[in-house]
Amino acid sequence: MKAWQLEDTNGIDSYVLNDVPEPDPGPGEVRVAVRYSGLNHLDIWTSMGLPAPKNLPHTTGADAAGVVDAVGEGVAGIATGDEVIIDPSLSCGQCDFCLNDDIVYCAEFRILGEHVPGTFTQKVVMPAINIVPRPASVGWEVAGSFGLAGVTALRMLEKADLKRGETVLVVGIGGGVSASAMYLAMAFGADVYVTSRSLDKIDWAVSEGAVAGFDSSEDFGREMAEFGGAHLVIDNVGPATLKQSMRAAKPGGRIAICGGTSGAKFELNLPVLFFRQLELVGSSMGNHAQFARALNWIRLGKAKSPVSRVFPFAELPDALRYLESGEQTGNLVLEHDV
Repeated sequence: MKAWQLEDTNGIDSYVLNDVPEPDPGPGEVRVAVRYSGLNHLDIWTSMGLPAPKNLPHTTGADAAGVVDAVGEGVAGIATGDEVIIDPSLSCGQCDFCLNDDIVYCAEFRILGEHVPGTFTQKVVMPAINIVPRPASVGWEVAGSFGLAGVTALRMLEKADLKRGETVLVVGIGGGVSASAMYLAMAFGADVYVTSRSLDKIDWAVSEGAVAGFDSSEDFGREMAEFGGAHLVIDNVGPATLKQSMRAAKPGGRIAICGGTSGAKFELNLPVLFFRQLELVGSSMGNHAQFARALNWIRLGKAKSPVSRVFPFAELPDALRYLESGEQTGNLVLEHDV
């Protein structure tokens, strides 16, 4: 079978389409013939060695949906032919954190495609706990691409204790996590504002239900403050926007952070933090229950996980370059050969 693999960590050009052995499921595992897989910035960062794969060649890809074509010993409730979605959060399954579904705190927590071979392949083997039935109301393209972004966005909102009627500012609208956070926050009953350097993306967000948007390259913190400030700011950009995000928050507001696309270090002005009673909330990925809840919001039609564009499996490098360009409004998807 075919798989897109990194043979080096020099960026997107390090991806090569290789022939690889077809995996067999072991006890407690399920093999899925992938129909659609989602692209994430993680696939670009890993190609740059951020972080570097433990072994090369390495198959990336965190999200996927497909059809079960083999079931390992001891698996119950899953059969060949089932249409399923893959939950990309992996853990040991045995520690106290895992038994309480606090898997993000497990010492062996891993992300599919980053720490272990992922979904940019024709067939993938997963633990049965990571296999979720595809609801009939969730199309294949959405099913194959919502996972990492959707669960990350939901955990941020839940960890920051978002309440109905509060105001949310989503920084850098357009990417998968930001778009998911916007839709989920609206489903929670929040008033949502957005930022972007693209006026087209701001217009798109407003057409989808956002109240208004601000130019990310301007003083959006002051502009948001003039609208009364945000109870919660969602920021996955990091150093380039965090000062403005803190200014945009109401006194006592929260800033939830799940990434640092503009860098890893930020100089914090402590008086701003403590005099304004702000909370910085770190968050990453989510547990299995949160994955199920994120899917349920989509299944019920109360939140969206938009697909910006679908690429053929053979065009993965071009798809990643498009993702890198930042032109999308939502998720990018690979359609696998079936």
